[in-house]
Amino acid sequence: MKGIKSMASESRKDWSVKKKKLAGMIAMCYAAHINFTYAQETMTVIATPQTETGKVIVNTKNADASLPASDGAGLLSTLPGFSQIRTGASNGDPVLRGMPGSRLNILADGGGMHGGCGSRMDSPTSYISPKNFDLVEIIKGPQTVLWGPMASAGTILFERTSEYFTQPGIKGSVSLLRGNNGRADQEMSVAGGNHNGWLRIDANRSVAGDYKSGDGTTIPGKWNKWNSGIIMGWTPTEKDLVELSVSGGDGEARYAGRGMDGSKFLRKSAMLKVEMNDLSDHFTKLIWRGYYNSTDHVMDNFSLRTPSAMKMSSEVGGIVSGTRLSMEWQKDDTQIVAGVDGQQTQHRKKQTYGWATDAEYRQFGIFTEWQQSLNDQSKTVTGLRIDSIHATDLRQGKSERRQATLPGAFLRFEHILPDMPVKVWSGVGYTERFPDYWELFSGKAGKNSVKKLKNEKTLQWDSGIQYQSDDLHLWLSGWVNKVDDYILFDYSSASSRAENVNAWTTGAEMGSAWLFSADWKLETSLAWVRGENLSQHNALPQISPLETKVALTYSHDKWTSSTSWRGVAHQNRVAKDKGNVIGRDLGRSAGFGVMSWNVNYSATDKLSIGAGIDNIFNKNYAQHLNVAGYKEFGFSSGQRIPEPGRTGWLSLDYTF
Repeated sequence: MKGIKSMASESRKDWSVKKKKLAGMIAMCYAAHINFTYAQETMTVIATPQTETGKVIVNTKNADASLPASDGAGLLSTLPGFSQIRTGASNGDPVLRGMPGSRLNILADGGGMHGGCGSRMDSPTSYISPKNFDLVEIIKGPQTVLWGPMASAGTILFERTSEYFTQPGIKGSVSLLRGNNGRADQEMSVAGGNHNGWLRIDANRSVAGDYKSGDGTTIPGKWNKWNSGIIMGWTPTEKDLVELSVSGGDGEARYAGRGMDGSKFLRKSAMLKVEMNDLSDHFTKLIWRGYYNSTDHVMDNFSLRTPSAMKMSSEVGGIVSGTRLSMEWQKDDTQIVAGVDGQQTQHRKKQTYGWATDAEYRQFGIFTEWQQSLNDQSKTVTGLRIDSIHATDLRQGKSERRQATLPGAFLRFEHILPDMPVKVWSGVGYTERFPDYWELFSGKAGKNSVKKLKNEKTLQWDSGIQYQSDDLHLWLSGWVNKVDDYILFDYSSASSRAENVNAWTTGAEMGSAWLFSADWKLETSLAWVRGENLSQHNALPQISPLETKVALTYSHDKWTSSTSWRGVAHQNRVAKDKGNVIGRDLGRSAGFGVMSWNVNYSATDKLSIGAGIDNIFNKNYAQHLNVAGYKEFGFSSGQRIPEPGRTGWLSLDYTF
């Protein structure tokens, strides 16, 4: 932690240089003793390294080894341990270690975001364009208390880095992409300023048409999205920062697996942050942040398709506003971060007379995280938080309320082996999860769900090891979850219902990166998870099958070429017609293997040209986690939506 303190106190003079390598610098904070430099490279997402104890940091600007993801779930699904519940070409719902929905805490610029659809057509990640952000930080499992109620699966932070200018200047980047099926992306990021502050503008647009699967079938999946934002920063002193951001976006998407499409995904966001550093010898940082995110989502069956029956439409949305205050205290080998946070979430539905709020959540939490170095090789990290959560049913004729005080805690031990580039860790975390809007109020959970469903209680043990030398990086982690009162959905009857069961999940993730010559690098990763419904003595539904990835990359002079293979095993452990609020098990699924290739040429220091082919052999396949294709599009009952067949693309990137 001494490295963090020294970095925070550095002058702004060096910061513009350091920002270019920020992803690597963050990664080095916890791995400085083992010369951790891999994250500074242009990463593919085959074996994205764990920078510490189950944490992964991804540079969104160069994370894609294939077609850039159109939303946050698409990016996350390329990382080991992640998958997504597919509903078509875009706007899936991310799953980490077999845990979907609000078991993942997803924050954009430190603020929460919620959609409005009762079936999560507009999942939180559908409003996130990855390349509008600089970094994605992933903390797996209940191993942090700093970012709202502890999430049982993990915490995902989409973050923008601050700009600093030592002298007046302007810089930026422009990216263009064209591909099969009408795919066309445009992205721009420009920042200008001086030592007193800066202004940054981000904008992007992504368009795609329906695609063809490996057997030539046309699959509905077109989308049209845009996002833009302005960030203004002011540095009244070398140690202080005030930052204001305002952003928005909109779009539309056609779904092969739903009876209606999304014809509107309007988002409005604002964030204000105040940061003060080095307030005293030991009081090193104070950060306050306030945020506001609103969503306006329209679903209909006529804007993007020809209706087979009566036209239908529904307009829903959510408003999330919150605040967070934290302070950091450090002395010798002890660091303590403590603070409070609060959030109000409203779900609303458009009526003839205007918006009406039908459910409201209020959360207030207090937290502290303590890091203690025991010696040069070992340290402990301990976290504790308590949250008070209130939910109110505001639907017409209802007045039910629900309240709970929920504890969360974790303890982790980390150790670097003497004279060896090896780090090991082991931790245990406990959290209780309050049922979310979709589980209490959407209607999919059945009658009296507000009173009937219990809070989930998760106890997880997680351990791992990583090895890092100049030319070889290896990492391995394993975990076991015991979940009491897991919320399980049953779709076997005409009307769905939710119930609490006891369950456990276990799994392992591993990866490697081997630079076996000056020009060649081999990367691998593997992720495996198994779930068991202890109450009903069968498989836990919606569990991803075993998955592995292998990539061989050649880099020389101005050329970089990479060939990758993704292999997914069959999944026979299913609980048919059971699942979560997003999807259900459709039955067993077959395994598949897909090969892709991409190449990049750096024409100058500022201009690069890329090309690639995904699914080279035009494999016809479908993901296990999938909604059933809609019958109006010719899908049979329970048929999964196929993935795109062979897809080619070209890209152009210019920086200045």
